[in-house]
Formats: sequence, structure tokens, C-alpha cells
Amino acid sequence: MKLRPEMTNEALTRLKRARGQLNAVIEMMENGEDCRAALTQLAAVSKAIDRAGFKIIASGMRHCGAARDQGEEPEMTEEELEKLFLALA
Repeated sequence: MKLRPEMTNEALTRLKRARGQLNAVIEMMENGEDCRAALTQLAAVSKAIDRAGFKIIASGMRHCGAARDQGEEPEMTEEELEKLFLALA
């Protein structure tokens, strides 16, 4: 299934925010800052990346469900989407 802007806008926003947070973590580590603050930011990065992945899967599920409802063949099977979902879990 191709990534379409209407399916990935929210995920892309989360990933861009995560990129900024990750850059901040790298700077904190390079500057020898407090490990608690760095780890807190790193946890936020991880959560943002996970949520972006789940957003993409959810969008794919909606897209494929809509295709089925219209009598079309979806781009991915439910099994393929489930496998991707479980890869993120």
C-alpha cells in the first residue's frame, strides 16, 4: 500500500516532532547533561515513533475497509495489516 498524504499527515507531524526531540537528546548526550532529562526525552521520542506507526496502520485499515465496502479489492489483506500492527507492538 502506498503512503498517501491524506493517510500520513498526522504520523508525519509526530515523526517530525520526534526528530526534533531526538536531536535534543543527542545534544544533551554530547554536552554531558543530566541523564534523567535525556532519558525522559528519549522515552518521548520512542512513544512518538510508536504512535506514528500506529497512526499509519490505522489509516491503512480504514483505507482498506473503505475499499472493501465499495466492492473493490483492498491493497492489503487483513492478515498483512495485522502482521504490520504486531511488528509495532
